[in-house]
Amino acid sequence: MEKTVVLKAKRDKPVRQGHPWIFSGAIASITRDVIDGDIVSVVDSDHKWLAKGYLNRASQIQVRLLSWDEAEQIDDAFWERRLVAAVQRRTHLAESSSTNAYRLVNAESDFLPGLTVDRYGDYLVMQVGTLGIEIHKQKIAQTLLDLTDSLGIIERDDVATRRKEKLPQSDGLVIGEAPSGLLTIKEASLVFTVDLMDGQKTGFYLDQRENRRRIAGYCSEGRVLNAFSYTGAIAVHALAAGAQHVTNIDTSVRALEIGEENLKLNGFDPDTMSESLVGDVFDVLRDWRDFGPPALPNSAATEDSTANLFDVIVLDPPKFAQSKGQVDKALRGYKDINLLAMQLLKPNGILATFSCSGLVSADLFQKVVFGAAVDAGRSVQILEWRHQPSDHPVAITFPEGSYLKGLLCRVL
Repeated sequence: MEKTVVLKAKRDKPVRQGHPWIFSGAIASITRDVIDGDIVSVVDSDHKWLAKGYLNRASQIQVRLLSWDEAEQIDDAFWERRLVAAVQRRTHLAESSSTNAYRLVNAESDFLPGLTVDRYGDYLVMQVGTLGIEIHKQKIAQTLLDLTDSLGIIERDDVATRRKEKLPQSDGLVIGEAPSGLLTIKEASLVFTVDLMDGQKTGFYLDQRENRRRIAGYCSEGRVLNAFSYTGAIAVHALAAGAQHVTNIDTSVRALEIGEENLKLNGFDPDTMSESLVGDVFDVLRDWRDFGPPALPNSAATEDSTANLFDVIVLDPPKFAQSKGQVDKALRGYKDINLLAMQLLKPNGILATFSCSGLVSADLFQKVVFGAAVDAGRSVQILEWRHQPSDHPVAITFPEGSYLKGLLCRVL
């Protein structure tokens, strides 16, 4: 008997249009012998075939669809075809001399829901977010190793979707050999230290690669604040573009230490060209709003009230909204942090502000920044709308894949 998921009446339209998720509320029945992780056929309320995917009743998203071709088998050859296609779509990056770190597989938008893979030179880091991928993980890893000639594949599965799928956290070496320590990757003419085993996300914020370059173009001769700085990649780009000084703020001492090493790797003196502050960005910026930012070392005394303000402020916070119930709180956080930044910018200063919360749309984020500008009493011009780079594509049938949105603004 075929393993089948039957949809409720009038709940089949998203499937017909190619959306890869089926929520529990859309399901009328499931064949009795199906176990979680199985490949199932999805049919409408009239039992007409629609698509196939893998099932997990533990998740609110109970079916993640893999194919809309009834004749296509979900076997080893299927996984290999999808992985080959994803790798081939990044050939221009693999052959580029400008970087050796990029996203190799982008989950639903590469038609492999639940699987994210990033490349860092000779190593890959995979994130397995679903039971359906977990079951095929070793085969997928072996295929990726063969396709890329990588030395090893690391697993970094501290992702929220695993908890929703009732999967335990799983970190460590999957196949091949592990790096002996920190890696060095290249981005444009710059180099960065990456901790694959213990760093945030998969080790580095690859989705900000193009945005770092764009922000740097506004930093020449300026004083830059890099809030939520992590390992200081934006600071390096800013100084390379001629920034006078960069202040990095992060809660992680280790990240800030690596950030200083990144400055040294690229020929910049962290003692004279930058400052690293351990702390909560909200608290630090409130303190500076009330009492003023500290003067730069060796700066001349002046009566200009704006002298110690920043020319460029970068806000790239972690995801504020993990669920729909957190969206309102997230919006308040985004408004607060943008309001504080605007109050700390010199006239005509540049604000580069981002949200990686997929539940906050680009339109909603722009409205939040508008509200912050009104409360700050500042006029704001949007210079650029920013987003994730081409190795983080968005399938047109899966708008949820467009999670990173940003604004480069001039604050008058």
